[in-house]
Amino acid sequence: MTADLTIRTHPAGELPDGRAIDRWVFGASDGVTAEVLSLGARLQSLHAPDRDGHRANVVLGGGSPAELIGEAAYLGSTVGRYGNRIAGGELPLDGTVHRLATQESGHTLHGGPDGFATRLWAGTPLEEGDRVGVRLELHSPDGDQGFPGALDVTVSYLLDRAGELTISYRAETDAPTVVNLTNHAYVNLGGEGSGPVLDHLLQVEADEYLPVDHDLIPLGAPEPVKETPFDLTTAAGLGGRLSAPHPQVRLAGDGFDHTWVLRPGAGLRPAATLHHPGSGRRLDCLTTEPGVQVYTGNHFDGTLTGPGGRPYGRYAGIALETQHFPDSPHFPEYPSTVLRPGERYESTTVYRFSVE
Repeated sequence: MTADLTIRTHPAGELPDGRAIDRWVFGASDGVTAEVLSLGARLQSLHAPDRDGHRANVVLGGGSPAELIGEAAYLGSTVGRYGNRIAGGELPLDGTVHRLATQESGHTLHGGPDGFATRLWAGTPLEEGDRVGVRLELHSPDGDQGFPGALDVTVSYLLDRAGELTISYRAETDAPTVVNLTNHAYVNLGGEGSGPVLDHLLQVEADEYLPVDHDLIPLGAPEPVKETPFDLTTAAGLGGRLSAPHPQVRLAGDGFDHTWVLRPGAGLRPAATLHHPGSGRRLDCLTTEPGVQVYTGNHFDGTLTGPGGRPYGRYAGIALETQHFPDSPHFPEYPSTVLRPGERYESTTVYRFSVE
């Protein structure tokens, strides 16, 4: 084990049915440390130093186990089998329309009401070279939430001494299905529960985004970000963009809940940069995915309290969800999310922390 990197395993409480939740804490005590739970393969906390070396948890997290399967279910969790939305809960695949489980909206969100975020994953401490972390595994049977094909999924979190967290996803199936996995961490570089992220600066490596309808389902073809609040080709303050009188910003609840179409490229490449001038903390997000869903926590209303004891008000955190596009099964022109037997789904996202 690298001298200044450690990983420890702890209990993290029980679900209402008595099943135990496991917790892994890993990283460097004077740098970035991560806490991952078996429930939802969840990034529960991530402590990072500011420009003065003061460490704070910069991701939002739920409190009790009951919250983690309720209103806080998506905070930091691995969502699937299909992150984001599938319209009407209808999955067309190879000439058959599969009926998926839906939420109150009538659409399938993040894999359905009992998606991967609510499952207990099996975890194993992991060491790879100069990185430590945890590997989590889940079996999703054929017909799970209506999705065809049994799916075996692995998610690995690995953290190095420099403060780079790598999240790697792998999946294989025994029948044709769709897969779109992502992490749903909400970030606040000023510190969890410190207030809204309106003072953060965001840059996204994208010249186009996907406009949506009133149910946040894509309308179709991407549109240019130029001369709109969605133009984040250079860093811009979130406060000014979320107060812009643009119909798409208003439609999402005075905020962002949209997919940016990343510039084409092979392999791991820059997706977004988030900076908090007050603390100096900077987060660079890199991914192999074609898009990033930016969600600015428009729904938080103070009823959910984080582990620090402070309520989460509106814009308490921002999610940078690297992924394929929402509702891709209904848009053949979008990058395909179909996975077939003999193929392997692979996706990697990196969160690189630094200070300015």
